[in-house]
Amino acid sequence: MAEAARAPTTAREQKNRAFWLKHLHQWHWVSAAACLIGMVLFSITGFTLNHASAITSKPEVTTTLSELPPALLESMQEEASEGDANRPLPADLVRWVREQMSVRLESGKPEWSEDEIYVSLPRPGGDAWMTIDLASGEVTHELTDRGWISYFNDLHKGRNTGAAWSLFIDVFAFAALIFAVTGLFLLKMHSNHRPATWPMVTLGLVLPLLLAILFIH
Repeated sequence: MAEAARAPTTAREQKNRAFWLKHLHQWHWVSAAACLIGMVLFSITGFTLNHASAITSKPEVTTTLSELPPALLESMQEEASEGDANRPLPADLVRWVREQMSVRLESGKPEWSEDEIYVSLPRPGGDAWMTIDLASGEVTHELTDRGWISYFNDLHKGRNTGAAWSLFIDVFAFAALIFAVTGLFLLKMHSNHRPATWPMVTLGLVLPLLLAILFIH
């Protein structure tokens, strides 16, 4: 009688286990596929960031000069006389710079004065800026390129990467979290047959905690 009463419960438990295994495996592999390339990228750049002092590169600086046409210069002088130091750049100036100098100013941070317009153009893997002399109309653009390693390091940090990359990091972080959590539940479900499971998980928690307590001051 006891065995007959126990059989449906065992069958039900097996059915529930199969259900959760199926869905956990599905979420685990989908999240793994979604964040695979990101995990490789962030792992490599984690290493390069950790050894940044040993990985050196010589920045390349490129300076480009041009001159505003008289009509546009006059328009900029009138704009500067209004006294708003942080207003956006006019569309006709942005268009002229893009066409004549192949520089995009849409993401720039302009600072106006009576004599000059200075535009900061931060970018991953380097830096850039532009000045417009409102007396002579001279336009100076300087671009600093610190190389591909610096570029990918800045992608890792989300430095000057814009809204689209910031959104990607959020999606990647969410996918990686699902990957880790589903992996933890799968470990739990298989742990009866793998006695080293929880000691390894505990080691993964305790080791960085001890390193932080003992060696980080």
